[in-house]
Amino acid sequence: MPRLWLLSDPVRLPDPVASARRLPRGAAVLARGAGPAVLGRLARLARGRGLALLLGGEGRAALSLRAGLHVPDRAAARGLLPFLRARRGGAPWALLSVAVHGRAGMARGRRLRADCALLSPAFATASHPGARALGPLRWAALARALGRPAVALGGVGPETAGRLPRRGAGRAAGLAAIGALASASGPEGGLWRERHSVSRKSR
Repeated sequence: MPRLWLLSDPVRLPDPVASARRLPRGAAVLARGAGPAVLGRLARLARGRGLALLLGGEGRAALSLRAGLHVPDRAAARGLLPFLRARRGGAPWALLSVAVHGRAGMARGRRLRADCALLSPAFATASHPGARALGPLRWAALARALGRPAVALGGVGPETAGRLPRRGAGRAAGLAAIGALASASGPEGGLWRERHSVSRKSR
């Protein structure tokens, strides 16, 4: 499973292609609300760079691009059943992630047998100003209860990633960000160095 996730955002990062070029091989790009032209460029880049590409809430588009699917927590995922059929058929690219903000999302992840959950908001985040952050302790408790790898999202950056659990059942299996990766100078940027630190110390 990818340990580093770049998320697009219709407002903050509508076109993540330039940022995705700086990701290390094996990282993931989760495209949310991106148009067909951007998705086409992302798909070509992902194939050439060895990145995992997931689409937010668009199962049929994910199938057409041979990409994974991310199921939002507060909205329906269109084309979910055809995607799940392809996944059950053994499609190797059909990575399935779910958004989790609480118990309902956790139940959905178990029901869909998702590969991982993006658990948020770990910390205060610019994407949802004023939203109550989970904080490291509650984030870890929910991660332990998930029963599947948990990716930390929300306010994750070089100054906060080290506060997340580094070992045990409630540890962060991955880090996801918009701004911290969009502004990084490259794979050796601050968040990527922190990801390496977390990975080494959790082994």
